[in-house]
Amino acid sequence: MASRTPLPVALRDSQEPPPNDWLLSDGFNMPITPQTQRRNDVIQSSFEVRIAREGRDAAVLANVALRWDEAHKRVGVDPDVMWVEPAPPPRARSVFTWRVGMAPPRVAVEIVSRRTAAKDYQRGPEKYGASGTRELWVFDPEGYGRTADGRGPWMLQVWRRARGEFRCVYRGDGPFRSKELGAWIVVAGDLLRVADDEAGVRPWPTAHELAAAEEAARAEAERQRAEAERQRAEAERRRAEAERQRAEAERQRAEEAGARAEAERRVAEAQARIRALEAALEQRNAPAPQRPKSRRAR
Repeated sequence: MASRTPLPVALRDSQEPPPNDWLLSDGFNMPITPQTQRRNDVIQSSFEVRIAREGRDAAVLANVALRWDEAHKRVGVDPDVMWVEPAPPPRARSVFTWRVGMAPPRVAVEIVSRRTAAKDYQRGPEKYGASGTRELWVFDPEGYGRTADGRGPWMLQVWRRARGEFRCVYRGDGPFRSKELGAWIVVAGDLLRVADDEAGVRPWPTAHELAAAEEAARAEAERQRAEAERQRAEAERRRAEAERQRAEAERQRAEEAGARAEAERRVAEAQARIRALEAALEQRNAPAPQRPKSRRAR
């Protein structure tokens, strides 16, 4: 959806009696589509993981009433998701900002659906401004919303409190930096994500994504351990093979030395036999000694 960006809008805090359509019906929750629930879940879970990681005294509440007028306790709004800090008491069914220990949301998020478009665009910002909410994100991925004078839709609107006004500081396709969270609001397909960088390369993970990343890290560590074990086994096999080859070479050298010694022995024996034969031949071929003549013959 291509967004059109008009001039910023500011709402001044008012002390006038609240309009009748600001009253909440206790016990009633507007039906939510699976698509909207999925978008809510991503924001809620990523907020919860971040709070846990930083150890903050904060809570993330979904579809819990926000009420700020002690004189008119039914006046309120139901954010799809809100980051409340400090965290309200456990099992709080509503956030009553006039009570000790309960503060307005740092961030409230509205995901626009066909049923909530008019509320989110036309009356919602006024109510959040009156409630003391510090920052409001209105996400309209399917382009359902229009203001009372027909402007919009916008993929993302960011409202922020400053100098007694609740001002719309951004309308467009994102990304936009949240002053409250010190992070970037990024549109990723039909989801709204919070990221540490403008490009959305380092999004705040949801619990599911964090578990998947941890499982992937464990699997990678196991793979590396198995690979290291395989390499150690291969190195051991190569050492054993080298030792076997050295032993085989030593055996061959010993056999060759034995063969040389045996050959030398045989040569020596042959030479000795030859010398004996030569000596015997010399003795046989030597002339017989002459006998002296007798005196009788003279």
